[in-house]
Amino acid sequence: MSEACPVPNCTPDRCAAPAVCPLNRVRAGTTVVVKRLTASPDMNQRLREMGFGEEQRVKVLSLANNLLCQVCNARLGLSERLAETILVQPLGMVPGLPSPTARPVRLAA
Repeated sequence: MSEACPVPNCTPDRCAAPAVCPLNRVRAGTTVVVKRLTASPDMNQRLREMGFGEEQRVKVLSLANNLLCQVCNARLGLSERLAETILVQPLGMVPGLPSPTARPVRLAA
């Protein structure tokens, strides 16, 4: 993965600010929420048209040659360089949204 990161003090193996991290640093199988797009204005608009708008949920499926993810019920591949411009937050860290590992609470009858 690329060494450049828009998050200060970020390293490839561990983000110093895990609340917001580039999409290409997320592990496969993780669901995240898009927080900010940092590409050019034209590319940001194209990403939004593809479904990568702010507050959209995205699931990272694979980190092989390109990043494969699921967004809006579609599977899309992104280059590592483009994925680096999409800043995301893990789903469990978004205020008001349940953690993906949270268990449902059963109420007694």
